[in-house]
Amino acid sequence: MAGGPVLIGLPGPVLDARTREWLQHPLVGGVVLFSRNYEGREQVEGLVAELRAASDPRPLVCIDQEGGRVQRLDGEGFTRLPPLGVLGSLLREDPVKARDMAYRHGRVMSTEMLACGIDLSFAPVLDLDRGSRVIGDRSFSPQPEVITALGGAYLAGMRDAGMKSTGKHFPGHG
Repeated sequence: MAGGPVLIGLPGPVLDARTREWLQHPLVGGVVLFSRNYEGREQVEGLVAELRAASDPRPLVCIDQEGGRVQRLDGEGFTRLPPLGVLGSLLREDPVKARDMAYRHGRVMSTEMLACGIDLSFAPVLDLDRGSRVIGDRSFSPQPEVITALGGAYLAGMRDAGMKSTGKHFPGHG
């Protein structure tokens, strides 16, 4: 049985006493990792293992690993992924290649996160690019049909890697 509905963050790269205590609260179901929690692949794998050992039931470990400017783990051992907008631009030139690249983007990201013990990445961004500075090139496109095509391919890559998905944002910035 999973824990509660609340996800918490950690203040730094180690599991501190306060967070360890929070993990025991029945309403806490997991943790969201940020760049501040990352010093290297080995460290983040150890942190995830420590999180797992600190709570029963097993906490959900999540991250925002979209690519582009929202890539929390970006050092050695992690693929530097492009923003999704690059794939939307590619769709105009080569639709088959764009769908394939969206699939691969989702699969590579998911495989790397799962290998570290991370359960879920909050990806892909399914907002329309409507000029929001928050979204910008994080979106595949301003066109719903492009987001549908590339988002579906991206989600298939995540699924085939073994990761559950969560499209964001609802109702959206765009």
